[in-house]
Amino acid sequence: MPAMGSHRDSRGDCGPASMVAMSGGTPIPEQIDAIVAEPGGWRSAMLAHLRDVIRAADPSVAEDVKWKKPSRPMGVPVWCRDGNLCIGEALKNAVRLTFPKGAQIKDGKHLFNARLDSNSVRAIDFHEGDRVDEAALKALIVQAVRLNAWRVITSPDHSR
Repeated sequence: MPAMGSHRDSRGDCGPASMVAMSGGTPIPEQIDAIVAEPGGWRSAMLAHLRDVIRAADPSVAEDVKWKKPSRPMGVPVWCRDGNLCIGEALKNAVRLTFPKGAQIKDGKHLFNARLDSNSVRAIDFHEGDRVDEAALKALIVQAVRLNAWRVITSPDHSR
């Protein structure tokens, strides 16, 4: 059984290591750099800042690019540790961080402001001029990491 702070590989269980090969050989961090730069202006600056905060919250968190499709050919950045933690997206008028298991996370500072009607997902929409409460966001990331680690430890197949 893995220890509480361990994970299976250096990618934090984001997905297959072949993701680089499937993307034409571009390393994941470079793909995310391109996704962050694509919208331009305040949305790029916000997404870059959120990326920095997520990585500072837990340096073992890995990055991936998932869900490439015709409507979003670059895909979306996903931060993982023993499963998905959060997904970043530049929307038309906001930058959204979506937490797939957000409904199970205690949000004492009330950062979650989108997807509140979902039974599982919660999201934070950041708008132009919004200030990021870095301490509160880091606390959400740490809780998401612990939630995933707990899921792995209590899984019937904890030999993963």
